[in-house]
Amino acid sequence: MTHHGQQRAGVAEAGQQTEVPGAGQSVRRLVPVVALLLLAPWAAECSWGGFAGTDMLLVVVVLAPMYGGAAILIREAARRTGAGWPMILLLAAGFGVFQAGLVDQSLFNPDFLADTEFADLSAADQTRIPWLGISAQEAVSFLGNHVALTICAPIAIVESYLSPARRLRPWLRAPGLVAVAALYLLGSLLIFTDDSGRAGFLASPGQLVGAAAVVAALIVVAALPRWRRRPADARLTDRAPAGAPRPALPGVLVLVGYLAVSMQTNWLGVAVAVIVIAGLAVVLVRWSGRAGWGQGHVLACVAGALVGAAVLAYLVPPYAPASPGEALVSDVLVSVITVALLSGAYARLRRQG
Repeated sequence: MTHHGQQRAGVAEAGQQTEVPGAGQSVRRLVPVVALLLLAPWAAECSWGGFAGTDMLLVVVVLAPMYGGAAILIREAARRTGAGWPMILLLAAGFGVFQAGLVDQSLFNPDFLADTEFADLSAADQTRIPWLGISAQEAVSFLGNHVALTICAPIAIVESYLSPARRLRPWLRAPGLVAVAALYLLGSLLIFTDDSGRAGFLASPGQLVGAAAVVAALIVVAALPRWRRRPADARLTDRAPAGAPRPALPGVLVLVGYLAVSMQTNWLGVAVAVIVIAGLAVVLVRWSGRAGWGQGHVLACVAGALVGAAVLAYLVPPYAPASPGEALVSDVLVSVITVALLSGAYARLRRQG
């Protein structure tokens, strides 16, 4: 080989060596994004037994743009501003109102579950508020599950698999954020325009304006500087608790609270659910301010919600009719996936600790 040929070969080899790590880093950076994109729809619609096991993959693929896109955007907003979990919770509530009030409009549609196996189980008519056109029972159930299962649980689980340094960093740059935002809007538009998505229902202008106003208010509150001045995540460590309770305690409280809230069937149940949610919020906020509150505690909280959902899967039917055997197999599959996800996350935290 000539001298110039050797030079060209050396330059080409050096270029390949510099390109490969960059490509590897890009792939590594996108792994948690893809994981959150796929985990959010599973947690939202499958973790509580809403679909048979044979339908789960299709559900995840179809609903990933909407549910996964929202979870990614909310997580990125909180991590980029340093607002942490207060912003995630508030934006998750805003997403719940947007989804249930403006996209599939289940919040206002009295017949949303009419053609499902939940038609005879729903207590919506017993807790309906005529002047708002909503059911208090469904509002608590729909919005609570969107906050706990669709947004918070997937984010906490995926972040638990990451190193402490990557856990609190943004995952996407501007082009990636634009792409995810477009994906989310397209996914939401798909559900809105699909007749089965809204069951042929369209909310009144007043209901749509009211829901949009609530969403806007939650976004404004989430953007307040107070969350960035003392972000809860700045206190997250993986060291042993010193003042905060052991992670098992908040996890059990959330589990019991989730099951209690899910059992509501009338106005008394709604009142109990609101009290339980408010009490849990106060207790968890106080505990999260103590020294030693770490990622293990965060994971335990969302584990309580996911385990509660897995338990309920054995007690409620899926949307579509299924044989007892098929329903049981699907419920067992939900339990296996839930245990695998949480066990892997806890094992990862122990290795880091």
